Amino acid sequence: MSMKNPSIVVLDGYCLNPGDLSWEKLEALGACAIFERTPPEQLAERVREADIVLTNKVPLRRELLAERSRLKYIGVTATGYNIIDVDAARDRGIVVTNVPTYGTMSVAQMVLAHLLNLTQRVGDHAEAVREGRWASSADWCFWDFPLVELQAKTMGIVGYGRIGRATAQLARAFGMNVIAHNRSAIDAAGEVRQVDLDSLFRESDIVSLHCPLTPETAKLVNRARLALMQPTAFLINTSRGGLVDENALSDALNRGQIAGAGLDVMDAEPPAAGNPLFAAKNCYITPHIAWATLESRQRLLDLAVENVAAFLAGQARNVVS
Repeated sequence: MSMKNPSIVVLDGYCLNPGDLSWEKLEALGACAIFERTPPEQLAERVREADIVLTNKVPLRRELLAERSRLKYIGVTATGYNIIDVDAARDRGIVVTNVPTYGTMSVAQMVLAHLLNLTQRVGDHAEAVREGRWASSADWCFWDFPLVELQAKTMGIVGYGRIGRATAQLARAFGMNVIAHNRSAIDAAGEVRQVDLDSLFRESDIVSLHCPLTPETAKLVNRARLALMQPTAFLINTSRGGLVDENALSDALNRGQIAGAGLDVMDAEPPAAGNPLFAAKNCYITPHIAWATLESRQRLLDLAVENVAAFLAGQARNVVS
């Protein structure tokens, strides 16, 4: 699409680029207004004169899009695009794109980071040393938690897409067996055994979630499925918080129904201060940062800019609407 010096607005650029990356390549494509965050009351004003809008978590709904005759392109700086009313965008002739892959290995790495934390408790033991407990110990070593070897354990992966496959690769590097549940058949040359969902929860020492949040997968981890898990099993979620019934998981952890959980996502983000998982036993929560390595964010920014450039050249790519 030919557009001379388009007006480009970034609605929420801070998490993507808090200052350690450069917006220069985007700024070369048009007149840019880059906002760290956009509160709801300022959204309409910021979008009003834009030809191109980039957003990560700021929603663009039908009511807003209906009034924006100038808007021609929405670029989602993420893979998921449920924040956009794609039907309304299509009705208005607005192209919507996403970035389908940028942080595969970073997210898989976080899965193993959470798992190693739960099995080795490196941070807890390092803090004990810092507090002087090793220096004052009567023995040459000590540990406060059961230490678990991953060799021969079973990793169950729910959703065998790019990140699921990358996680399986890392799991096998630790000597783990891998089983998976996926909507479609898995062709993995004998490296993974495909099972139904309940069997996965029943058989796995570690359950790792990698599926999208849909009406069918909402609260996929519920009281019934948690009851299927072994008391020594761990749950890891780096996908979407809504996959997990947080009250059910909190109860399961506090009762010792499962051994622990590592979560990088929550149902609401940021979560409410009284979320029951904050105080649940053996529950470790990171603030949705699995995607956020420097390398991953640079790829995301580069690909988002390339999407805009392709659109301006009349060759739109990664179009979801």
